Amino acid sequence: MNRFLKRANKKLGVSGAATLLLIISLVGQVLGFLRYKIVNANFPIVGPQSTDAYFAAFKIPDFFFYTLAAGALGVAFIPILSEHLEKGDRRGVWDLTNSLLNLLVIVMAIVGTVMFLFADQLIRYIVAPNLPPEQIHNAATIMRLISFNPLLFTISGILAGAQQAFGRFFFFAIGPIFYNVAIMMSVYVFKDNVGLVGLGVGALIGAILQLIVVCFGLINANFRWRPKILWRSRDFRSILRLLPARSIDQGVDSINSIAETNFATRLGVGSVSYYENAYIMHTTPILLIGTAISTAAFPKLTERLAQGRSDLFRKEFLQVLRAIIWITLPIAVVCYFARGYFARLIFTNSAPEIAVVFGYFAVAILFRSIYAMISRWFYAQKDTATPLFVSLAAIALNIVLAYFLAKPYNYGIVGLAIAQSIVAAVEVVILSAVMVLRDHKLLDKDFWIACLKMLSVTGFAVMTAFLMISVLPLQIADKGFITLGMKLSTITGVTALVYLVVSWIFDLDEAKSVFKYIKKLIYKPLKVNV
Repeated sequence: MNRFLKRANKKLGVSGAATLLLIISLVGQVLGFLRYKIVNANFPIVGPQSTDAYFAAFKIPDFFFYTLAAGALGVAFIPILSEHLEKGDRRGVWDLTNSLLNLLVIVMAIVGTVMFLFADQLIRYIVAPNLPPEQIHNAATIMRLISFNPLLFTISGILAGAQQAFGRFFFFAIGPIFYNVAIMMSVYVFKDNVGLVGLGVGALIGAILQLIVVCFGLINANFRWRPKILWRSRDFRSILRLLPARSIDQGVDSINSIAETNFATRLGVGSVSYYENAYIMHTTPILLIGTAISTAAFPKLTERLAQGRSDLFRKEFLQVLRAIIWITLPIAVVCYFARGYFARLIFTNSAPEIAVVFGYFAVAILFRSIYAMISRWFYAQKDTATPLFVSLAAIALNIVLAYFLAKPYNYGIVGLAIAQSIVAAVEVVILSAVMVLRDHKLLDKDFWIACLKMLSVTGFAVMTAFLMISVLPLQIADKGFITLGMKLSTITGVTALVYLVVSWIFDLDEAKSVFKYIKKLIYKPLKVNV
């Protein structure tokens, strides 16, 4: 056991961390997908046990977590820790960790108490005013059960952030897996007694398990909790100065989610569930590609700046950004053309509403993945203000667009996805323009040529995906992971293969790296023990 913990806690490079995060994130996203599928299969869209109440219950807790805590758990925290590690000051790392932990625990404990006491009012007047009374009751009860989850996630996030600064990613990565499993298990344990409310119990247990798992990452790290806050520390005050901008940036996204839920409840029964299912499907590739890769690269980028190597920072940033764009383009294509297959997977039965909404999310998948990396260009330089101002403008635009586009006489529930895609593109364009203004050498000629090649190659992926869904059309009788999984795997596999080969023909470095890695695996000598 001790040997396993030592191996799990060892420092990883960018490629190793990215691979680990990608693999475990894939497992986590599959479990998250299964979680939604199991919830959909065991609870109805209409009636007192409607899943609309389940989705609505998480909006306010998510808002407080992202607003008050999540901003500090990475971009406002890791760069300063990296500077201390660069100087060999491990004690300073843990002093800052303790200070931030103690401060946010106090704040989140107060927030949790407020949510617990006023859950009914928050659901009834802010999140979902048009839900039937019995659904409002269920949503409020679930919210009370998870009212202290943001506190637990905050503790997990701060401890995981410190581990990332040390290059430790394993326990940070696997923690969410336990959260998803706990919710899935709660469906079968509580379905026939407390019903939908049991999902709140599962979420609470899952948050506790996630915290326990993350704590294993502290073994052999010399961390000791101390009940103190270093108010006079210059670096701690720096974190606090960086925190509001990043926190508001995260918070406005949650405000947008609350507004979308509010708009969806006005479009009839089940609209919240349809939209949430499509939304979670579109976030899966974003988290797997954009978030996982950029999270793994972020500590190294901050280290380059701490070393004063802006040249290496620029080079490595562009390598990662290009990789994200190259990987995400065919994924967005497959998601659009195979939207009906994915909707059937997550909802089991025919779900045209989910499929249509998911199709309009394809553009957002690409630009949100790019944003995950571009935003870290600013965060690595301790600039949280610029992404904040851009996000504030973008979210304001999104709410206005969603309000008008989601009207029943316009696009209905689809309008929410259209608004998301438009705003995602606008946000990336604005931040990219700011980057170029600050660093004229960043997005050079080679980068734009590579992007044009990627777009050209994507045209072949579009034709391939279209042909594949024509050869393997979605039938009414197609249900289950085996039937749908085989069709999806074939469509995805053939499209990806064509994309990879054509990318190699177009001389893209990303494709050459893949073929080089495959060749290395094939010709790698085997060790034979005699």
